[in-house]
Amino acid sequence: MASDSIPTASELEASGFVMRRRLLGNVMRVVMFLSAALSVFVTTSIVVILVSESWVFFQTVPIVEFLTGTVWTPVFTDARFGILPLLVATIEVATLALIIAIPLGTIMAVYLSEYAPNSVRETIKPALEMLEAVPTVVFGYFALLVMTPFLQNFIPGLNGINLLVPSIIIGIMILPYVVSVSEDAMRAVPNGLREGAYALGMARWQVAFRVVIPGAFSGITAAYILGMSRAVGETMVLAIAGGQNPNLTFDPREGAATITAYIVQMSLGDLPHGSLAYSTIFSTGLVLFLLTLSFNVAGFYLRKRFREVY
Repeated sequence: MASDSIPTASELEASGFVMRRRLLGNVMRVVMFLSAALSVFVTTSIVVILVSESWVFFQTVPIVEFLTGTVWTPVFTDARFGILPLLVATIEVATLALIIAIPLGTIMAVYLSEYAPNSVRETIKPALEMLEAVPTVVFGYFALLVMTPFLQNFIPGLNGINLLVPSIIIGIMILPYVVSVSEDAMRAVPNGLREGAYALGMARWQVAFRVVIPGAFSGITAAYILGMSRAVGETMVLAIAGGQNPNLTFDPREGAATITAYIVQMSLGDLPHGSLAYSTIFSTGLVLFLLTLSFNVAGFYLRKRFREVY
């Protein structure tokens, strides 16, 4: 009868390696699950807090009046709670910023992807992304103290506090997001598509705008949505240079308060906890959350509709 074989040192070492690898795999699986669960938990907690605190507000203020009212004076004796002035200013700033960032960012991304040599690309792209490291307070005071006096020499009727200059600054601030994500999406387009277009006699600019951009449309859309969300959520530039007066205006030369600027203003105030004016912080925050969420949902469906898999 043959006796059981005794495992060798190499077999024991291999067995221990397999056990350690299996244990490490299980640990990493748990860590990644907890990381994903944490993001879901934080998002859910934010939504629960916004909805629960806003519910107290909407028990007193009708939602129709809140969404259609044109006067926002929550701390006045005769309080009015029409969010349209804040909402119009927020959308106006985001739109003006995107008018600057989207064309300029797309052209820069095309240059970096299709025209620039590697040395130039590796220099310009990190330098552009360094804009993200500049504090927004610095941008705010730059808009207030430098850009506004300069543009007042060329734009008649431009107030010292206005929405136009902060929109321009925000458009510059979101350029790194638009350029970086768009350029990555363009470089992901297979070279075979470019070579086929060149074989058909297309010029380089035709290849870029008729082949590469349509092929990278889903990624470019993601860049635009990211920039839009960043523009909608910008706070300090608007709080410093855009004004804090909830003025319903469609003229960007005038100052007005956006949703984020109002939240900053009320958060720094001396509002009693649990008051109706205090609840407006959460009701306006809920509107801002839903506005950003709608942009991201629209971007998701656009990416899903036009996504190219290579």
